[in-house]
Amino acid sequence: MKTHKVGIIMNGVTGRMGTNQHLMRSIVEIIKQGGVWVNPEETIIPIPILVGRNETKLKELSARSGIERWTTDLDSVMADPEFSIYFDAQSTLRRADAVKAAATAGKHVYCEKPTAVDTQTAIDLHNFCVDKGVKSGVVQDKLWLPGLVKLKRAIEKGYLGRIFSVTGDFGYWVFEGDTIPAQRPSWNYRKEDGGGMMIDMLCHWRYVLDNLFGPVKAVSCRGATHINQRIDESGNPYACTADDAAYSMFEIDGPHGEIVVNFNSSWCTRVRRDDLLTLHVDGELGSAVAGLRDCHIQHYANTPKPIWNPDIDQPIDFYKDWSEVPNQEVYDNAFKVQWEMYLKHVVLDTPFRWTLLEGAKGVQLAALGMQSWEERKWLDVPDL
Repeated sequence: MKTHKVGIIMNGVTGRMGTNQHLMRSIVEIIKQGGVWVNPEETIIPIPILVGRNETKLKELSARSGIERWTTDLDSVMADPEFSIYFDAQSTLRRADAVKAAATAGKHVYCEKPTAVDTQTAIDLHNFCVDKGVKSGVVQDKLWLPGLVKLKRAIEKGYLGRIFSVTGDFGYWVFEGDTIPAQRPSWNYRKEDGGGMMIDMLCHWRYVLDNLFGPVKAVSCRGATHINQRIDESGNPYACTADDAAYSMFEIDGPHGEIVVNFNSSWCTRVRRDDLLTLHVDGELGSAVAGLRDCHIQHYANTPKPIWNPDIDQPIDFYKDWSEVPNQEVYDNAFKVQWEMYLKHVVLDTPFRWTLLEGAKGVQLAALGMQSWEERKWLDVPDL
């Protein structure tokens, strides 16, 4: 048995996303399964160390995860040759300096998005890692969600024909924290701390749209701060300075012509749809509605013929003529799937195209969305 042991500095994993998705459901699960299996005789074993600023949280997370090694001294592990990968799940404003320090120390870099809050910083991070000769990666987890995997295959098989429009709907009600505890951290709603719907979610929509439908070429966006005051983790009220909703339009250069996208993103909406995220895709030959795990399709031959008549109850059950795409395989956690790909990339130099340049594209779209809101106009999305 050939075993590759890879030390990983996991910085910022005491936060919700870092703990749940990256540590517990990715790295811990990879260790439990015996590593990333390259073939029956070869495996890659991650050797993580937990890094953060709060010693109490690190001790608790160590006990919960079974990862014994932890430290509050980031500099010491940056200098340790045992660890060849640096992973960053800190709040956005802390990311750039830490990534540069890691690359300077010769560490390969894998980090959460957004990689920065402005386009130039995000591009500089990519170029910095290239100059230092280290491999980079950015989390683009939604590409491996079962619902989007099923949608992509339907598109690739030509089931929808020429696609001409996409309607995206994302969000849910995030409680303010006074009567019911908030389910998102308070910094998400403070612009000065790197928060905001556009900088958070338009980074996601960039890689989703680019990979499923084609490159985004133009954007028009209107943001809003619907809830002006929330309660922080200490029970204190604070002013919300970041946008908590974004109402966006995108133009996509699809393989068979222009695709028009409408995408609503809100932390101030109550859900009455299939999932917290849905993509409704219309094409000449059929349509599809994908959520996080499920995908339903309707072919041209199954399309009903409604007639507008508001004076009678609707005689058509519009859900009946849709077919659910079956589970044709076992779908692993989306974060874990990308982690395994990145570890193979570092150890075996397998292809991995989700670099910090892809992260910069997401930041670019978010920045242009905010600029579009400020200037109240369409903006082109230049190639990076």
